[in-house]
Amino acid sequence: MIPGDHNLDLYRGDTGRWQFKLWADEAKTDPVDLTGATAMAMIRDKAPAGTFQMEMDCTVTVPNIIDMELTSAASRDLPATGVWDLQITYPSGDVSTVLKGTVKVAQDVTFVGTMTRRIAAVKND
Repeated sequence: MIPGDHNLDLYRGDTGRWQFKLWADEAKTDPVDLTGATAMAMIRDKAPAGTFQMEMDCTVTVPNIIDMELTSAASRDLPATGVWDLQITYPSGDVSTVLKGTVKVAQDVTFVGTMTRRIAAVKND
């Protein structure tokens, strides 16, 4: 099966959360059974290997939901562009890549490290 496309447009330093519901049919009446399955999502600077890789946290909720999270700290380390995918490993050992896409990261202006230093400087004046 060819994975679906889902591009990630991110803002550096921000938390990202996504929820994906997997269906076995186009009408979305037959949920994919994720009982006992695990999910793994990874961002790389380029496929297949590249020099940068980062896993995103994935949680499976039966029958067919995958929640994916990218922490604020992790998003600070991302390259400006990259690729990602989401793979499911079923109890049988079968692996299925269900989503793939590009990653674009916009540079942030304000970030926590700067605000902490600035607040400390103001308090010391």
